[in-house]
Amino acid sequence: MAINLQKGERANLEIPKFTIGLGWDVNESHTGGEFDLDASIFILGENRKIISDEYFVFYNNLESPDKAVKHSGDNRTGAGEGDDESIHVDLSVINPAVKEICIVVTIHEAAARKQNFGQVRNSFIRVYDAAKNVELVKYELGEDFSIETAVEFGRIYKRDNQWRFEAVGVGQSGGLEQFLGKYA
Repeated sequence: MAINLQKGERANLEIPKFTIGLGWDVNESHTGGEFDLDASIFILGENRKIISDEYFVFYNNLESPDKAVKHSGDNRTGAGEGDDESIHVDLSVINPAVKEICIVVTIHEAAARKQNFGQVRNSFIRVYDAAKNVELVKYELGEDFSIETAVEFGRIYKRDNQWRFEAVGVGQSGGLEQFLGKYA
């Protein structure tokens, strides 16, 4: 049985291999062309910075060098039910310097297309055991982000030798560049 989290809540991750699923729908009132959301993964060390450029996993770099984090690729429409993008994680092979995995979703070309998360509904992040098809934790982003163009959905971090998931749900105006400035 999955644990449904609220913003700021945490849960232990008891298995080393899991998948992070991200999903969203575009509001029916949106009529302005393609709406492309992108999931990005920042793999951070003790100092909360990316270990190296190769540990920034996104649609142009689908796998971390240690092969512990693999991105499914870019979904440019969000059409259909279920996960729109997914990230496969294997903590048993992750670089020992890794202390945190930050999951961010941004809107591609948001400023040029005049798009924001206020035009998105039914957004969620979930962690599940793909081998058993069992959902472990889920966080539904119920906030109204009317001007934000980037949202940190969640993070996985290591504390006292235990990996945990935290539902973050923090939005900001600006794109991927702001997160790169924060974590690079």
